[in-house]
Amino acid sequence: MHHLEVSELFAMLVVMLVAAKIVGELAQRIGQPAVLGELIAGILVGRSVLGLVDPHVETIHMLSELGVVILLLAIGLETDLRAMMRVGVTSLAVAVVGVVLPFGLGYAACRLLGLDGLTSIMAGATLTATSVGITARVLSDLGRLRDVEGQIILGAAVIDDILGLVILTVVGGMVGGGSVSVGAVAWTTGAAFGFLAVTLVVGHLALPWLVRLASRINLPGTPTIFALTLALGLAWLAEKSGSALIIGAFAAGVLLAKTPRAHEIEKGITTLGHFFVPLFFVAVGASVDLSAINPLNPDSRWALVVGGALIVCGVVGKLAAGYAPFWFRGDKRVVGVGMIPRGEVGLIFAQMGLDQGVFDAGMFGGVTLMVIVTTFLAPPLLKLLLTSKNGGRIDEEPEGIEDLVTEA
Repeated sequence: MHHLEVSELFAMLVVMLVAAKIVGELAQRIGQPAVLGELIAGILVGRSVLGLVDPHVETIHMLSELGVVILLLAIGLETDLRAMMRVGVTSLAVAVVGVVLPFGLGYAACRLLGLDGLTSIMAGATLTATSVGITARVLSDLGRLRDVEGQIILGAAVIDDILGLVILTVVGGMVGGGSVSVGAVAWTTGAAFGFLAVTLVVGHLALPWLVRLASRINLPGTPTIFALTLALGLAWLAEKSGSALIIGAFAAGVLLAKTPRAHEIEKGITTLGHFFVPLFFVAVGASVDLSAINPLNPDSRWALVVGGALIVCGVVGKLAAGYAPFWFRGDKRVVGVGMIPRGEVGLIFAQMGLDQGVFDAGMFGGVTLMVIVTTFLAPPLLKLLLTSKNGGRIDEEPEGIEDLVTEA
């Protein structure tokens, strides 16, 4: 991580926010979701083009992490837990197939290309995760977050993150040269699922008391600060218990959704989100290094071959996951496409492979290409599927998280 002077940090934030708003607005004017514009803005101002934003600066990284916590808190506030529980088995089927199939296809493709076992396993692992933030933003943009397909995608993406943690534990152990025990894998799985279950049960019992306690503080903005404090606290607890930060933030939103002041909380969190959420998506775009896929570079030509194979495996694997629950009567295409984007999660896996010496520059470039294509493919495809399904009409949107995507 790099450090900046305060004035340099302010300048970088100005660049990120202005770029996000301008390119987000341009994206919407050509009929695409604003999040697509924010990702492109990140590439433009990042190291690939202008070099004005370094996402590895510690403060920028921290602010972008806060952005994703606020986004998942807002998504949780829009989530009907009972509706999600009703599609729980369907989400589980989508998540499991959406992890196992891309991993298997990616591993097989890399072995056919002549890569060794460990590199192939690492490449397969990069295909497993779904970036819930990107899909949720698109669904919110179109007013479809509460659709049954949206609930399935959200549920599957949460399970995906947990399964991703398990895979990260296994692959990390293999890369480090250590043995991977069944006990370690079982502990990671149990800790992640257990945290979510315990949080929802204990939170349901304790939250009314906490809300009454907070309501005694009669200061402006108290409900919003209470919600943010709860999200940050649960995110911290989630990571300490072996789960993921975003699962804690999402759980906080789900718990707060049924409280008496949920609407007031949602308005306050949305206001905060206008600043922090775009920073997250711009930082994701700025993390992409297009020089890794320069066709004039010999290493990059190999990256294009590997990247092409991984793109096919990644897209086919996630699309097939949408069709895994054969009993589901909704639009399976929407579910499959919604699971496609890898975003920052895929880049984390790729960076881990590079840092550990498992990936060379060409292999890292190939994975980067896969992340770029899958991340940018999903928003326009979802827009196409959902608007055509709805006769070109976008549903009336309730006030809240949708504001984070509709106002560029």
